[in-house]
Amino acid sequence: MNSAVVVISFLVILAGVLVAAFGVDISSSIVVIIGILLILIGIIFSLTLRTAAEWERAVVLRLGRFAGIRGPGLYFLIPAFEIVYATVDTRRQSTRISAEDTLTADAVSVTMDSIMFWRVADVKRAATELTDYKGMIAQVAQTSLREVISATTLNDILSQREEMDARLQSYIMKKSAGWGIGDISVEIRDVKIPPELNDAMSRNAQAEKEKQARVTLASAEVAIAQQIAEASQIYAQNPVALQIRQMGLIYDMNKDRGVTILVPTDMANALGASVALNVPPMNPPRPPAGPAFSAAGSVPKA
Repeated sequence: MNSAVVVISFLVILAGVLVAAFGVDISSSIVVIIGILLILIGIIFSLTLRTAAEWERAVVLRLGRFAGIRGPGLYFLIPAFEIVYATVDTRRQSTRISAEDTLTADAVSVTMDSIMFWRVADVKRAATELTDYKGMIAQVAQTSLREVISATTLNDILSQREEMDARLQSYIMKKSAGWGIGDISVEIRDVKIPPELNDAMSRNAQAEKEKQARVTLASAEVAIAQQIAEASQIYAQNPVALQIRQMGLIYDMNKDRGVTILVPTDMANALGASVALNVPPMNPPRPPAGPAFSAAGSVPKA
């Protein structure tokens, strides 16, 4: 009995009490009888009226035999003859399944965590033919997971998750056929392997990446060498282009250093020759003036 049934029964009984009291006041036996009938109806409602949520189905037994599925909403029971045996949730549910330290087909111990989604499709079968449909579907899923792991190699487990999900789903559906469980789907969440094997696989993957990097670098070196060979042929046919390229390289190497570089070229020699032709000749320097000496002796005159 839920709160809605309690409220409805209480209101009916209260109305009956008020009607009966009013009949006593006016000395009317008919009104009193109506009030008593309302009180009895309220009591019957409290015993027979039930409600079920939108996602719930009530399995009703009449004298021990299946009488039907009731709900959702309001429904009635025959007092002393019908009982609600079970209330089944028809929403989609999830169950976590795991397999610890299970050997694969290539004798590697792994631990796998999965999650299974399911719902009750046939309420009668799930409630009357299974003692505990939730526990049984979980146990079937766990044993099926171990069987799938034992029949699969580690490489396939790590690289073919979707195929393992489909295989595990088919195992569970095959074993639970006729149970009233439907819409089964399985997803593998995590796969744990021994730390030693994990380290070895990491080193193997790192070595493979280094191998690919070296192959890529060698391919790049070959391409660069081919382009350099083609460029050398072009420069051999055009020396001016080679000189321009050299000047560009010098500029690129020193443009951020603020360094001035003087490069001797034929242009500089030609400019030097033209400047030398246009400069006038310079007079020889005169000796500095000093004291006068006579030709005859070394003593100066007074």
